[in-house]
Amino acid sequence: MRIWDLPPKMFCREHLLDEHRELHTVWTIITKKKKGYAEHPETKRWVGKTKALYNRHEALVKEMKRRGYLHRTPLDSKLATGETIQREFVHSTLEQKKILKEKKCKCNV
Repeated sequence: MRIWDLPPKMFCREHLLDEHRELHTVWTIITKKKKGYAEHPETKRWVGKTKALYNRHEALVKEMKRRGYLHRTPLDSKLATGETIQREFVHSTLEQKKILKEKKCKCNV
């Protein structure tokens, strides 16, 4: 499970859509107090930062639409509270770029 901290425009199709799906998973765990993956480091770093998570979702959606993808899974903005910017990282953005580059996909790293 991963929510990247890199610009969505650099992702290949697979990573853009995967992050969107995983973001919805994290959102559901946090906003509905689900137990599955609640202790995962990627989930824990977003607790108290659903506004920042919402903002990340909107950035992904903007890129999806720019590429011509349909988006039919909006988040409830009323649940977007707390910090607006994510400043806690599982991996630094430099490390994230390295991880992404090692995947040898079509991401523009």
